[in-house]
This record gives sequence, structure tokens and C-alpha cells, in this order.
Amino acid sequence: MNQTLRSARGRSEVGIARNTVGAEGEKEMLCSEFEIQLTDYVEGSLEPETSRLIAEHALRCPVCHETLAAVRSTMEACRTATVPAPSREFEARILQRTTPGTAMSCEDFEEFLTDYLDGFLPARLYHRWERHAALCDRCTELPGEVVRSIGACYTYISEERPLPADLNERILQATLGTATAEDFRAPWTSQLASWLRSWLDPIVSPQFATVATMLLAAVFVLANTVSADGSISGVYHAGLSLATQTSGS
Repeated sequence: MNQTLRSARGRSEVGIARNTVGAEGEKEMLCSEFEIQLTDYVEGSLEPETSRLIAEHALRCPVCHETLAAVRSTMEACRTATVPAPSREFEARILQRTTPGTAMSCEDFEEFLTDYLDGFLPARLYHRWERHAALCDRCTELPGEVVRSIGACYTYISEERPLPADLNERILQATLGTATAEDFRAPWTSQLASWLRSWLDPIVSPQFATVATMLLAAVFVLANTVSADGSISGVYHAGLSLATQTSGS
């Protein structure tokens, strides 16, 4: 609006001399006075007499009339225009100028990159990290590159790729010194340990521990109550004798 007034001031200098003297006994306004009070006139904050003089001057002077129309349209555009939201870069620049001690270096930015992507970055570092990402040309593209790299890795993992034809031969050559597969038998001690493990694993496994405990308890009770000599064979003979008596009766 001030630019509009300045552009009109040069054009209205010609009309100043023309408007200084009016009819006899009638006061008229100069173009310079019109421009000084134009904003207050548009906003309606002038005295009635001053407003009347400005309105009459605008009707007489084409240059000032054009200026008044331009100012009115500019002020109306300012009232209806929406205020644009500040960009992230703009806010980051303000904070960098006002609080330079909170700026983050590129080394710290890279160190906290993984925590930021995982969502574990503390709040006191989160905004500093994003501010650095918005201002640093070197680090701005780094998070996107890392995310794309991780996505590519997951894509490759999910796709099964065929094994090279000579992979087995190369492994044998690197470990055994020969590319020909041979049968190897484990030592007899290892075979014995494997055999014992196959028998003991069901016994010591958690699902069979309760059953094994109950069986041991039953054998102990029978050996001490039914058997005459407290042995397993005594339990057998006692059971056989009881069965004979039952069948005889």
C-alpha cells in the first residue's frame, strides 16, 4: 500500500498547484494532505469534516481518485487473503538464529538416524534432528536414501534366489580341500552319546517329568508296604501270591 502511495505521489505533484486555491471562501485539500490521510479515511477514523474534504478532493482530482481505488482494493485483498503457513525451513532458520547452541552437527545427525527411523529418539533431540534435516543440504536426502535401502533389502530377502550350480563343490573345496563328497562316520563315542540322548530325552523332557515322578513314588510305596524284603522282586511275588489267592477263591 505504501508503494501505491509513493507511485501516486509523483503523478499528483502536477495537481498540487491546481488544488491549492478553490472557490472564494471555500477550503480545499492538497494532494499531499490527501495521501497522508488516505489510510485513515479508508479505515473510517477521521473527523467528518476531514472525511468530507478527502471525498471532495477525490472527486475533483483524477490522480487521487485512482490512488484511492488502488488503496481500497489493496486493503480488501489483505483482509481476505489467508496467511500462508510457515515452512519447516523457515521455522528452523529462526530457531537456528535465536538458539544457535541447540544446533546439531552432521555427525550427531547420522548417529541418531537409526533411532529416529525406529521412533525411539527422545523429544529433546527429535526437533533438533528435524531442524538439521531441513537446513543441511548434505543430510536432507540421507533419511530417504536409508529408507529406500532398507526397503530394497527386504525385497531381496523375500525373493528366493536359486543357488549357484557349483556352490556345494566350492564349499567342499574350501573346507575339505576336495570337491568330491565323501561319507564320514562319526566316532563310536559320539554314536553312543547320540543313542543315550535319544533314550534320555523323553524321560527328562518337561512333559514326562510328572509321570516319571509319579511312577517312582508308586514303586517306592509298593516296595515298602507290599514287598516283604523291600525289593522290586518282593513286590512281584506279593502280587503273584495275591493273584493266586484271588483265583482260588
